[in-house]
Amino acid sequence: MPSVRELSALYENVMLAPRSGPDVCGTCFNFTAGYARCYACTHSPPVLDAFAPISYSVAHEQLHHALASYKRLNGDVARRLGAILAAILWRFIAHHERCIAQAAGVARFDLVTIVPSSDRNRDEHHPLRRIVAELVAPTRDRHERLLLRTDIEVPARSFSEAKFRATKPLHGQAVLLIDDTWTTGASAQSAAAALKVAGAGSIAAVVIGRHLNREWHQNDRRLRGIAQPFEWADCALCAEPVALPRRQS
Repeated sequence: MPSVRELSALYENVMLAPRSGPDVCGTCFNFTAGYARCYACTHSPPVLDAFAPISYSVAHEQLHHALASYKRLNGDVARRLGAILAAILWRFIAHHERCIAQAAGVARFDLVTIVPSSDRNRDEHHPLRRIVAELVAPTRDRHERLLLRTDIEVPARSFSEAKFRATKPLHGQAVLLIDDTWTTGASAQSAAAALKVAGAGSIAAVVIGRHLNREWHQNDRRLRGIAQPFEWADCALCAEPVALPRRQS
């Protein structure tokens, strides 16, 4: 059976490491036009205490397809993609949970849970739960199903404290939220809000892919400025800020 290092290495040449710096959103690492925060983060309550995306997930490219296909396909292909994504998450958490905890103001995370799917039917058997609860060693012993999707209708990609509900009261525990993809951040921030209502302490989120469209404004130019292959020793929170190619006037 391939090792975590061998499986995660399969994607090193397509992963693009987010970094803080000029024209990068200070919350979600989206590219901006000179603003401290992107439009979505400006219009969504900043409930999370820290956020760390592992890689940019560029629409229609390899990581994007893996993140979409592992939960939509069945059989060997889905299992193979799930194993690769689990290895990526395992390796990142093993290297950088301390960075994330420090950014959230805690020594470590007491509990780990996933952001539920917005689709209630899919959430019951979401493969991300198996990844976090069974496959990834740094998270499996702390995983609990802490959140459920409510029956309240919420517009797609919109923040709502009512979108999710906690499965039990919490008593100040620090929680690490894990999701596969961040697009606007509405689901992760809504999940964090539900946990805070239940009594959680500091909450941080890790996502495998921070979604971007290469064709949007100067994104292609800026993505091409990211060094490759992917460097596991640095993360978006601990690496030195990087000045990517600036927008053309």
